[in-house]
Amino acid sequence: MKRKVKPCLAITMGDPAGVGPEICLRALSSKVVNDFCIPIVFGDISVLEKVGSLTNLKCGFEVISLERFLEVSDFNNPLVVDFSNIKMSSLEPGKISAITGKASFDYIKTAIELAQKEMVQGIVTAPINKYALKLAGIDFQGHTEILMEYTNSEDVCMLLTSRELSCSLVTTHIGLSQVSSKLCSNKIYKIIALTEKAIRSIYFEDSRNLKLGVLGLNPHGGENGLFGSGEEERIIKPAIEKARKAGIDVVGPLAPDTAFIESNRKYIDAYVCMYHDQGLIPLKMLAFDSAVNMTLGLPIIRTSVDHGTALDIAWKGIASPLSLIKAIELASKMANIRLIS
Repeated sequence: MKRKVKPCLAITMGDPAGVGPEICLRALSSKVVNDFCIPIVFGDISVLEKVGSLTNLKCGFEVISLERFLEVSDFNNPLVVDFSNIKMSSLEPGKISAITGKASFDYIKTAIELAQKEMVQGIVTAPINKYALKLAGIDFQGHTEILMEYTNSEDVCMLLTSRELSCSLVTTHIGLSQVSSKLCSNKIYKIIALTEKAIRSIYFEDSRNLKLGVLGLNPHGGENGLFGSGEEERIIKPAIEKARKAGIDVVGPLAPDTAFIESNRKYIDAYVCMYHDQGLIPLKMLAFDSAVNMTLGLPIIRTSVDHGTALDIAWKGIASPLSLIKAIELASKMANIRLIS
């Protein structure tokens, strides 16, 4: 039996004005996290110390500069890599700004670069604020788009997963009016295949057959072309047929309004959804605190929390770290598979 190892994971602090710093401190102190991996927070120590003092959270971790981190290859304890991006006099909790947008972007961009160099075995991201990125002049809609750009990846998708429900998304951060024009059979097929492979790796180590459910776009799955522009017949069904020919057990197009009822969830292991809220509304209702966001199709491992910056509760000592801990657990598991394979 192959031995499990503890991977080094880069945990990006997210937007400094949000709950990211607090949940990172809680994660660094978690015995569960330290059993899984060697957690390395990419952030600003001045912010972490301030949040720690306001919330009575421990902040006595080893701190090194990014330059020092690049020189040293062997770490065995929790660590903070200090970017020194933030002047505390210019930072206000709960308030988005260009400063926090640029800082959060720097953390994730550097983590991606080091993951590609195998200096860390995976990335776990705390939440960023999309409007703060815009204020900083950074033209990305979110983490997924940043990861695609800096890893030169094309066939990627978001998988939101938990024990209660797992959903992958064909389209992500676009308006509803754009969804139909962004769908194509080949893309849907690739996401079906990525989802099947990921769910098998995460939850099933045997060869059991998995069943995926693919949602339709329109009410009642299009009602045989009555609703919409025939997306189910023209685009979604061909992708399903191609997946079946490839040996994937898949059903659909499912009517979105009944796809997630309990009797369906009992036999469907994961869902492929056509747009963001089609999957995230049921998932967050069932597993808001425990779901994990994983980006499939990248050359590196990346997981994330399934929530936003929660600016209204930032630095108040009440943010739950559970989703971040679950994200670290999953990234550790996937990194371990790679390290011992």
